[in-house]
Amino acid sequence: QVQLVESGGGLVQAGGSLRLSCAASGTIASINTKGWYRQAPGKQRDLVATITSSGNIDYADSVKGRFTISTNNAKNTVWLQMNSLKPEDTAVYYCNVYVPHGPPWNYWGQGTQVTVSS
Repeated sequence: QVQLVESGGGLVQAGGSLRLSCAASGTIASINTKGWYRQAPGKQRDLVATITSSGNIDYADSVKGRFTISTNNAKNTVWLQMNSLKPEDTAVYYCNVYVPHGPPWNYWGQGTQVTVSS
């Protein structure tokens, strides 16, 4: 089992920055991929960025060049640095980890609200 606790959301003006954190506990050695997803009102939950245990990183096209995902050596925390924020980045952001030897295969954080004002 893996538990995820997120922090760092808030209200920011367009062009500003926020940094989200996600702390994992439990059987973290089993985690293969960590990532961030977001869900705007009335829309589906979409991938923002992922990082694998081998360090491979992937970003949604809409955030490339503005957002940076990173993790620590202990692999128990994942961050999302968000720069040059736009109003369309407004959403609830969810931390996710993928465990290949499930079920369950996916664990989710509780979500943190990011609101970007124009």
